[in-house]
Amino acid sequence: MANENTTPVRLPPTSDPAWVRWSLTIAAVSIMTVLVVIPVVSVFWQAFSRGVSVYFENLFEDPDTRHAVLLTLIVAPSAVVLNLIFGLFAAWAIARFDFRGRTLLITLIDIPFSVSPVVAGLMFVLLFGLGGFFGPWLRENGIQILFATPGLIIATTFVTLPFIARELIPVMEAIGPDEELAALSLGANGRQIFWYVTLPNIRWGLLYGVILCNARAMGEFGAVYVVSGHIAGQTNTMPLHIEQLFQGFNTPGAFAVASVLTMLAGVTLLLKVIVERKARLSVKEAVQNRKSEVG
Repeated sequence: MANENTTPVRLPPTSDPAWVRWSLTIAAVSIMTVLVVIPVVSVFWQAFSRGVSVYFENLFEDPDTRHAVLLTLIVAPSAVVLNLIFGLFAAWAIARFDFRGRTLLITLIDIPFSVSPVVAGLMFVLLFGLGGFFGPWLRENGIQILFATPGLIIATTFVTLPFIARELIPVMEAIGPDEELAALSLGANGRQIFWYVTLPNIRWGLLYGVILCNARAMGEFGAVYVVSGHIAGQTNTMPLHIEQLFQGFNTPGAFAVASVLTMLAGVTLLLKVIVERKARLSVKEAVQNRKSEVG
């Protein structure tokens, strides 16, 4: 009879040869240097190539540039808020309920990942254009979607649709409904369950999804290009304005705006690192607390 107290045998950790480790490390660093570090440095080098004064002139004295920055700071947060609402509803429905069409809903959420942003923009033209499905009704009621801010927000929301939902679904499935059911049995209502039970449990996944969604929204080009009409000073976001400046041979101006977009991306990356670190610490604390409770 086998001994039930026999401890499992632990295999010693393997160690790859030094040349393998160094080769992979050098290859990874080289690729990142060529694809990321050099382009980012080049952006700032070109932006300041004619001096700091010219750099700030390109950013603050050009009304089209100011409008592009302001429009981006309107469109991106608006898309994030809409995706936040949709992501919470969709994740809650998918993770907590078993209903007909659940698989279809998950598939539809992933469609923006597979559809080209340009194709997405053309779809909205077919829907909201003058000859589109909703075009006559919109024209009769004096509502303008295309070549206006609402069209930019709709296109950006579609492109960034999966980010928050896809972050929340696995988190909510892993947590499970036990704590929510316990709160319900103790008399908590739906609002109290969400604010005091569900939201604290998913906060790090939610923040991570919001950060990724905002980063993607600020840099969106293809779908926004199609629905905006590319009108300087009216419908150009920062990526569109950069392209227009570059096509107009205003290289310092294009790289000056690009540097701002790059700095915003850097801030987003910093927030992402902070959220990931806090999430890991939160998991470690939860594990230690459970060990202490068991002990």
